[in-house]
Amino acid sequence: VQAIYFSPEDLDLVRGDSSLRRRFLDEFAILKSPKIAALTSDYEKAVKQRNKLIKSRANRESLQPWNEQLSKIGGALITTRISLINEIQPFFVDTYQDISGSSSAKLAYKSSISEPTTNSEANTEQLLTALSNSYQQEIERGFTLFGPHRDDLLLKLEDQPVKTYASHGESWSIALSLKLAMYQLLVNDGLKPILILDDVFSELDEERRAHLIELAKRAEQTLITVAVESD
Repeated sequence: VQAIYFSPEDLDLVRGDSSLRRRFLDEFAILKSPKIAALTSDYEKAVKQRNKLIKSRANRESLQPWNEQLSKIGGALITTRISLINEIQPFFVDTYQDISGSSSAKLAYKSSISEPTTNSEANTEQLLTALSNSYQQEIERGFTLFGPHRDDLLLKLEDQPVKTYASHGESWSIALSLKLAMYQLLVNDGLKPILILDDVFSELDEERRAHLIELAKRAEQTLITVAVESD
């Protein structure tokens, strides 16, 4: 069953560690295209194996095959994530504007390589160069320093990072907009996911609640829970 689920814990997407946002991107990519699961799994295995070699202080020659494999898979994963962000961006901007009345929210991709693109081969070349040039630094630190496992989804409000700049209510609206944008992108692709909103009204003022209700009315199937009977 395809479903988009929002709960109060999703505030961690905004305030929490970058690993949560990476997982969000990858899980959504898999929801849109299940074959991406193999890509993310292969990349995790490559990083794990390469880190083992680094911790054993393997020489450059031993690392080279894993540099190539990690760069190839990682380049494709970066492309997948950036393409997904480009797709979801207009829905995210419009949804945040509908909920908050502001059009100042946007998404961006922060990468460990200097110029991430939607070209997998270009990403692979940059990763391979970065990994080849960081051998001594990685041996000293004991792990792989470059690749999509080090990247982040940037959430911005008026060009400032939401994590440090936004109020609690704005952060809540950002997290909710992210999930609703996911929903609308899937619908735009011809899918009909179930929209599940758990205790969604608790942090929204009356105006934002009204906007959210209008958005929810567009859904084919919606499940909403509330903690207060009047809601």
